[in-house]
Amino acid sequence: MNAMQEYAIIVAGGSGNRMKSEIPKQFLRINGLPILMHTINAFRKYSEAINIILVLPSNQIAFWTQLCEEHLFSITYTLVAGGDSRFASVKNGLQSIQGNGGLVAVHDGVRPVISNEIIAASFTKAAEQGSAVTSVPLKDSIRKVEANGENAAMDRSVFQLIQTPQTFRLDWMQKAFETGYSDQFTDCASVLEAAGFPIHLIPGSYENIKVTTPEDLRWAEIYLQKP
Repeated sequence: MNAMQEYAIIVAGGSGNRMKSEIPKQFLRINGLPILMHTINAFRKYSEAINIILVLPSNQIAFWTQLCEEHLFSITYTLVAGGDSRFASVKNGLQSIQGNGGLVAVHDGVRPVISNEIIAASFTKAAEQGSAVTSVPLKDSIRKVEANGENAAMDRSVFQLIQTPQTFRLDWMQKAFETGYSDQFTDCASVLEAAGFPIHLIPGSYENIKVTTPEDLRWAEIYLQKP
């Protein structure tokens, strides 16, 4: 049996607000290279055969092109303009794929510290069971806070923090994203779940951080320097 074609949709639509930066966070440099380039490099390192689809807001494409020229960044990928929500951006990325066979991983452009092992595990699990959503256990105690301020302790062992990549059969993704947008769609897993598809979790890593704040930037720099 032939291996299934693998796709990676890398979604990068963030701003620099929480980073307190005028430059969108995906373009901030770590070890001299924009975060987004580290992320794309990770998927190309995983496989020369994977089809990478980069989804960027249309008003950031010119700046990205300038950065690619500046850094002589020549990795092959498909560039797609994003939509007005993450849901719309992923949908635009899906629409750039011909046919309905294969597996597609959706990954945050600002998660540059993603390992070959996790990417490979996500595709393996999705090939076997149709879905693979990366997650890690909670470390800290948690409390549920009501609108009136009342709060109560919760059992953290029954919760997981969800990361990316989130990898699915392509035909499942295409079917799920035929629906209209909902505020309940916080990630691809919630879209697939709403469409009736099962969600299978795989172990992630605490190093697979989403760079959102200045503290995250410093941790990502440390992790990316590890051999």
